[in-house]
Amino acid sequence: MGENVLYTLVFVVVYLIPIFNSFMMAEEHIDFYNKVFLAWSIITPYLALFLFNNYILIPLLLNKGRAFWYVVAAFGSTTAAFTIIELLESYHIISDGQTGVGILPHQATLADLAWYWNIVLCIFMFAANIGIKKFYESMQKDEDNARLAREIIEANMYYLKYQINPHFLMNTLNNIHALIDIDAESAKQGLIELSGMMRHVVYESTADQIPLAKDIQFIKNYIELMKIRYAQDIEIIFNYPTIIPPKLTIPPLVYIVFIENAFKHGISRSGHSYIHIDISFEQGYITASFENSIPHNKKTTAQTGGVGLENVTQRLEHLFQNRYRLNISKTSDKYSVIVKIPVAYES
Repeated sequence: MGENVLYTLVFVVVYLIPIFNSFMMAEEHIDFYNKVFLAWSIITPYLALFLFNNYILIPLLLNKGRAFWYVVAAFGSTTAAFTIIELLESYHIISDGQTGVGILPHQATLADLAWYWNIVLCIFMFAANIGIKKFYESMQKDEDNARLAREIIEANMYYLKYQINPHFLMNTLNNIHALIDIDAESAKQGLIELSGMMRHVVYESTADQIPLAKDIQFIKNYIELMKIRYAQDIEIIFNYPTIIPPKLTIPPLVYIVFIENAFKHGISRSGHSYIHIDISFEQGYITASFENSIPHNKKTTAQTGGVGLENVTQRLEHLFQNRYRLNISKTSDKYSVIVKIPVAYES
């Protein structure tokens, strides 16, 4: 769209120059017949060749990899056009309307240049046309790539929302159901935790940034629900700042993959296990660390985030480029992740 607007503006200005020139020369009357129309007759062959090049030669030949045939067609059409115009001038078919002779004999397109120089000028016009078209194509490609990246990030976001998988939801509801007859207050609290967490996933996580305080509350809700599911001996420690600036924000659902991963791989059914989560902010960065034990029966199983970890990494790369840090380490008995992202404040 912008490319065609540019071409239109250029030729409109070129066609208006003879009229503006008459005004600048303070002429009493604009001589349309002998001056303006004459100037337009000089310009029109270039416009016709430009349109032929822009809408026929480039799309049908150059853009399809037929560069040799494009050069042949461009040079041939230009030469043929100016040769025909010179012949028309030579035989007085094109005249000035007064003397009955060619306006400028043997100088094709009625310009003050020999016909071969008009071919050279036209070649330069074709080259400029190609350059502008490639520039706009490059801009469009960048826009398409950026849009595709956004679509991928959005798709990953939808995936991340449902990383809190149906199995988790089903098990949690079953656990809450089992608590109703045993501990009604705990069951009621579990429903409150689940409701708050799902509200966060469905509604609040659609924003590009959310308050850090809300994300911490989401993590707390998740941990409380997991405690209902895993009643055995688990040491869960979640450290976070007691005072958080209300406008301090982070991208939503950045941490859930690491937390789910920790519960999935760090819980032992037969012995002591732990999950430690720490979130802090200082010196312009928010740092979150996740550490979990590796039970003996899972030491041979590699702990990874799978597609979820890959999606989070893509999101971080898209949002922060090289301004974030993601370090993952594993020993024989523990797995740890450290995520460091720049601090952002809601305007």
